[in-house]
Amino acid sequence: MGTFQKGMPHKCCHGKTGRVYSVMQHGVGTVVNNQVKGKILAKRINTRDSFLKCVKENDQKKKEAKKKGTWVQLKHQQAPPREAHFVRTNGKEPELLEPIP
Repeated sequence: MGTFQKGMPHKCCHGKTGRVYSVMQHGVGTVVNNQVKGKILAKRINTRDSFLKCVKENDQKKKEAKKKGTWVQLKHQQAPPREAHFVRTNGKEPELLEPIP
């Protein structure tokens, strides 16, 4: 094989279709075509199969939304910040924390 011209990191391969060349216990090896300058190179990428769960869930959500004729949010939503509240000390004095000199 010799030297191999490395291109962009794996983020350039997100959403691309490829051929599975290796199946492991918790992952899948895929061959994806990757364009580097003027060449198209076959890049081998190993990915975990946990992302397939999200893909299948999103497909299911899309089907249900299409039946109902509604829009569905597929992007991951962060947890909102907690509501404002008072912290009770139960009679204990707050302890002052300082960096170690």
